[in-house]
Amino acid sequence: MSSSLNLRQLDASSADFEAEFQRLRHWSAEEDHAIEERVAAILADVKARGDAAVLEYTARFDGLSADSMAALELTREELKAAFDAITPPQRSALEAAAARVRSYHERQLAASGQSWSYRDTDGTLLGQKVTPLDRVGIYVPGGKAAYPSSVLMNAIPAHVAGVGEIIMVVPTPRGEKNALVLAAAYVAGVSRAFTVGGAQAVGALAYGTATVPGVDKITGPGNAYVASAKRRVFGQVGIDMIAGPSEILVIADGTTPPDWVAMDLFSQAEHDELAQSILLCPDARYIAQVREAIDRLLPTMPRAAVIRASLEGRGALILTRSMEEACDISNRIAPEHLEVSSAEPHRWEPLLKHAGAIFLGAYTSESLGDYCAGPNHVLPTSGTARFSSPLGTYDFQKRSSLIEVSEAGAQVLGVIAAELAYGEGLQGHARAAELRLKR
Repeated sequence: MSSSLNLRQLDASSADFEAEFQRLRHWSAEEDHAIEERVAAILADVKARGDAAVLEYTARFDGLSADSMAALELTREELKAAFDAITPPQRSALEAAAARVRSYHERQLAASGQSWSYRDTDGTLLGQKVTPLDRVGIYVPGGKAAYPSSVLMNAIPAHVAGVGEIIMVVPTPRGEKNALVLAAAYVAGVSRAFTVGGAQAVGALAYGTATVPGVDKITGPGNAYVASAKRRVFGQVGIDMIAGPSEILVIADGTTPPDWVAMDLFSQAEHDELAQSILLCPDARYIAQVREAIDRLLPTMPRAAVIRASLEGRGALILTRSMEEACDISNRIAPEHLEVSSAEPHRWEPLLKHAGAIFLGAYTSESLGDYCAGPNHVLPTSGTARFSSPLGTYDFQKRSSLIEVSEAGAQVLGVIAAELAYGEGLQGHARAAELRLKR
């Protein structure tokens, strides 16, 4: 069994490393035109027919028939009943995770989510007004697996940011409702929830129907149809990001038990066959130990087939010439999850520029961040951490510039503005500024 795992091993010092590295990084995000066409048709239908279209697609794709959209809405009482029905350990875990996520985002709000202003020397007021969005929609996957943690990570920062109404959509194939997801919606303070999913749910949130209120922004992960729909409705509403397959990159110095690192690589590989798990390490002997642990532990995993496909298709163990080179390669990849599994993680953290989340030290498994550490687990993927950030309270706010020019300030700014406006050939702009000048 162990010898049959075809896991890519690379050496950063070899002549063909760059070519192999590029093949490793490659992931085709090309649009499937069949999916795009179907999604376009679904969205157009939902926009035109509203509830009727959503009911039709829910019956067709989820096997869930209902006479009205009201029958697909989860009441607050039903969410509370689900919370009461789960086991006491589950209730405690949900509440503890929610408390930590809420505390982190409250601190985030205090640090970066407040209005501010100042007056310059002539009395002109300049600043920024920060206001929450009125209504947001959160998409919670509900097909192959259920994700109560995604409910917490999307709804709680929206709630902390001050969003007035949070609308949750979650598919329930054949009417099978996950009690933990419903309980999480209760704990997180979801305003309304509907058992619909797919492109039709995205369309309902974006355009609004007689029953589902239109929202200002849609957040949360989903399958290819959901991603395509979010991409298409962007502009009508805001979206958080278009997420690709999940990723983990571990930088190790050889001091962490190999079994820990092997299992951390599994933690992302088990998501799906396209997930990516990579180890960077300057110690060849340690890489061999991790490889042995992978081979030994893989048969014990319930999702062994998925893990195997992920590791063989997109995984890699990479021997680097130093920890510094490992950090350089990590920055080129810009992974979603980055573990610094080192005895001195703070020595290497300053060298790391691009990652969705950075997990410092051997005890900081990525899985803790997924559920209960506090920071958001909705993270940029596919190298987009080079220019984007984790989901946060700032995603549920908008900013308006504040400008109040004093009479004295108009005498200074008016001359500048008029000169530039005449240069652009916009005489109306120039005259509007000049009319406020004292002659």
